[in-house]
Amino acid sequence: MTHVPPGLTYAEAGATARRPLPAGYHHLREVGHLGRGRPVFEAAADALLSWRMHRAAGVRIPAGTLPAAPGVTVDLSLGLGPLRASGTCAVVWAVREERRAGFAYGTLPGHPECGEESFVVTLDGAEDVRLAVTAFSRPARWFTRAAGPLVPAFQRRYARHCARVLRAETVRAAK
Repeated sequence: MTHVPPGLTYAEAGATARRPLPAGYHHLREVGHLGRGRPVFEAAADALLSWRMHRAAGVRIPAGTLPAAPGVTVDLSLGLGPLRASGTCAVVWAVREERRAGFAYGTLPGHPECGEESFVVTLDGAEDVRLAVTAFSRPARWFTRAAGPLVPAFQRRYARHCARVLRAETVRAAK
């Protein structure tokens, strides 16, 4: 179920949960293999929904931020020194099912990008566990517009980094 928090900077709330992604944005879809079996899936779902994956990937998220659920807002900060970018997002949908868990957050005013990003862990019939990162976005601030094609390249690299980090987190937790 999609929750449309007030103040989103785009009109297509929840679009990462369906296809096709909206036109007029850069699209991203990266899938990474995390491992096999129910223990890996459960550990990945827990790390994802509690923000542990984001924190392990280098994103600063304040202590006390509620787990990902529709309507939860999260302050995010990523980067180093003068290259640190910060923004606030709101969770627009979240799911925790037998074989699928994840959420999407959308940008709020002041965020460097405009759009939505989802992180979904799945357990398929062959017991393979995967993380899919899906996003649509476009620059919202002068510095992301000035960075041009570097922003989508960074987003792709970050999505792949999330899969590596989550794989490491789940291996530790599933043991």
